[in-house]
Amino acid sequence: MASSEAFDSASNSSAVPRVNLLTMFRLGLFQMGLSMMSILTLGVLNRVMIQEIAIPATLVSLVLALPAFVAPSRIWFGQISDAKPMWGYHRTAYVWVGAAIFAIASFLSVQIMWQLDLAAQKTGAWVWTTQTIGWTALLSLVFAIYGLALCASGTAFAALLVDVSEEDNRSKVVGVVWSMLMVGIIVGAIISSSLLKQLTPGANLETLQAAVNRLFMIVPAIVFGLAIAATLGVEKKYSLYTKRSQVVNREDSITLSKAWEILTASPQTGLFFTFLFVMTISLFMQDPIVEPYAGQVFKMPLAESTKLNVFYGTGLLIAYAVSGFAIVPRLGKRRTARLGCILVAFASLLLGISGFSANPAFLKLGLVLFGLATGVLTTAAVSLMLDLTAAEAAGTFIGAWGLAQSISRGLAVVIGGAVLDTGKKLLPSLELAYGLVFVLEAIGILVSIWFLNRVNVTEFQTNTKQAIASVLESDLD
Repeated sequence: MASSEAFDSASNSSAVPRVNLLTMFRLGLFQMGLSMMSILTLGVLNRVMIQEIAIPATLVSLVLALPAFVAPSRIWFGQISDAKPMWGYHRTAYVWVGAAIFAIASFLSVQIMWQLDLAAQKTGAWVWTTQTIGWTALLSLVFAIYGLALCASGTAFAALLVDVSEEDNRSKVVGVVWSMLMVGIIVGAIISSSLLKQLTPGANLETLQAAVNRLFMIVPAIVFGLAIAATLGVEKKYSLYTKRSQVVNREDSITLSKAWEILTASPQTGLFFTFLFVMTISLFMQDPIVEPYAGQVFKMPLAESTKLNVFYGTGLLIAYAVSGFAIVPRLGKRRTARLGCILVAFASLLLGISGFSANPAFLKLGLVLFGLATGVLTTAAVSLMLDLTAAEAAGTFIGAWGLAQSISRGLAVVIGGAVLDTGKKLLPSLELAYGLVFVLEAIGILVSIWFLNRVNVTEFQTNTKQAIASVLESDLD
């Protein structure tokens, strides 16, 4: 049976060229753009709001987490891209439209932030007034739209990766494309730092506004261009979706409800969803607090703290190259993911300890090690994720995995900010308050190993194939 399936796969894909290394790197330009956007929101915007204009960290975390909380739309966007092509494309058009919307929304969010700050200044300290409530609500709306656009483009793009790859080259695609994600972190950090370098710790509000506004005009425009360059012509030339899917010409047969039936057919789906959920919360709790940590504990200026992403990104980039081509092939995906969890826990504790030294070099070392550990874990988890994706409903499955990651990442941002605020109130020093976040992060990542140990890819594939066959048979009755 295995040999007949391999023969069928080969015959189905014979007319479609295999995606080459150059195209893999080109596809990675989209991921590079996404990471550049994350530098703007979680690297620059959160620090400006928390430190420079003194908005409470919990409120900032809630607003910045909104793009993640609209993540249930990922399943819908994935199912729609499976069933309803736009402009003749199942994936590409969704990527482009989403990229245009999130680029515009990011610039608008900054303009609203300045108005929120202006309203807060009228009272001399942060208090809830009609104006601050109104501007906060508008900022939240724009961030929700930003999140919906990310969901549409990101889900379609990840489904495109499934469409253009096969089992024997999928890990290579993941390694190359996700390495470009890290290149984006480094490039985004360098661009952001250079555009903000004139800012000193005592810079006035007008100087700060001019620098941040320019940053949020230039980078989103670059990111939109990268989205176009990354995907132009790829789907038409390399996509196997119409070849390998049994249902592509029967668009009415995979509705959202039936896609959900396929999605929930295997208990393994729930186990892997939970693993992704717990792992991602633990992995990103430090996201909203690293730059403020650098500013308040290590006394680093804004441009310098933004550049910390270079150290984190460098570690990730090295880990992606080593993991994809050396560690995963030797240890396997699940064992590599388990190793990554242990390494992340160690690096988190190291970051917490670094605050007591007040030495920026110690912090930078911790971030390099955290990047290395995260890269090992992410390479294995993403490869495992693509194995747990049925071709007939690739967009829907990718939407589900994206939902787990986005909701948990949003919760991580909120938890990180809330724990920091709580620690500042209950603990006697800033070092302990920030350290509490890193300790909880380490505990959570170790808990996720319990769920990972119960994931079985073979069982998932068997159950899902039976569910797809059942759905198709029910349509013929």
